[in-house]
Amino acid sequence: MYDWLERAARRRPGRLAVEFSDGTGRTYADLLQAARARISLHRRDRVLAYLEGGDDFAVELHAALLTDTPAVPLDPRLTADERAQRILPGDLPYPDVATVMFTSGTTSAPKPVYLTLENWEANAIGSALALGLDLDERWLCTMPLAHVGGLSILLRSTLYATTVVLHERFQTAAVLAELMDPERRITLVSVVPTMLERLLDAGLHNPPTLRWALLGGGPIPPALLRRAQDAGVPVAPTYGMTETCSQIATFGVPLHGAQLRVVQQEIQVRGPMVARSALSADGWLHTGDLGELDGGGRLRIIGRASDTIVSGGENIAPAQVEAALLEHPAVADAGVFGRPDPEWGERVVAFVVLRPGLSVEPADLHQFLVPRLARFKIPKEIGFLDELPRTESGKLLRRQLR
Repeated sequence: MYDWLERAARRRPGRLAVEFSDGTGRTYADLLQAARARISLHRRDRVLAYLEGGDDFAVELHAALLTDTPAVPLDPRLTADERAQRILPGDLPYPDVATVMFTSGTTSAPKPVYLTLENWEANAIGSALALGLDLDERWLCTMPLAHVGGLSILLRSTLYATTVVLHERFQTAAVLAELMDPERRITLVSVVPTMLERLLDAGLHNPPTLRWALLGGGPIPPALLRRAQDAGVPVAPTYGMTETCSQIATFGVPLHGAQLRVVQQEIQVRGPMVARSALSADGWLHTGDLGELDGGGRLRIIGRASDTIVSGGENIAPAQVEAALLEHPAVADAGVFGRPDPEWGERVVAFVVLRPGLSVEPADLHQFLVPRLARFKIPKEIGFLDELPRTESGKLLRRQLR
């Protein structure tokens, strides 16, 4: 039975549960009252609760959970076709489903992921043990609530009875202002590499109250970690996915209760935060992500197996090439993919976004990469774009580049 919100309202009724970017918000007592009022409107007549974004999202979510109605978050910006892909029949794989999330669909059509309260609770406890927990935590959320990265912040904070500072979308200036203002008291923020890059470009340095910037969403360029360290930004590299309620490893170490292994470079995980429906017959979630363990047993992400470029019989991880390109001072963003080649099978192609006011020629970038990458990994073609296509959560859409 779901009782997180009721417990939070008993323990800290006057504590802000959700604070919006316009300064308004709801205390835990207010949120519980609003959720109960919403229950009286809907009762138990719904098999699934489809949730839209906006200020009422938290109310609708908790109303659904309080009545044991599985919640299906939907991004209001979806097209009609995209929305139709996410409409389910009433039959669920098991009776204790709490939320139905969808994979990002960066390589294929989105697939439903069925998560229970036990999954979410294990994730929240593991995250708190990995990062520590401040009773006055104020977690800045700029991720869509229909994405597992955003929803996890809302649910974890309810279990902790702490505050979510909710922005409708990521806007560099607004997030920078939040992080640099000591009176806003932001202690945690979740970002992807492109977001952190933009914040650093805009002047983020020594944020006064920030304990950790959780950084995930894909391979993390070493140059970005160095920039953050030099700017005094405390970064917690994080690995996770929809099937694990977001976070499952931080600082390369599995969360409490989770297990991780690398088999033929594929990362495989299991634990109480992993969706049961996502497990293979061997009891592990085969993530499709490539990684390796260092001498201390810490995980390093290489990329997606489906993104691997095979050129002349050699396997090339696009993320490695992107990281090398991002070392160049003129390059703000980079995307790499394989294009069919009659001789080599595939050839490496890159698109880059340049920093404002800077320029560089493809030949110069090629020479820059020579000492950094094996020759077969260096892009045969380099093009320039104003921006790269990415999902709302910051993941690169390689198929659109292709």
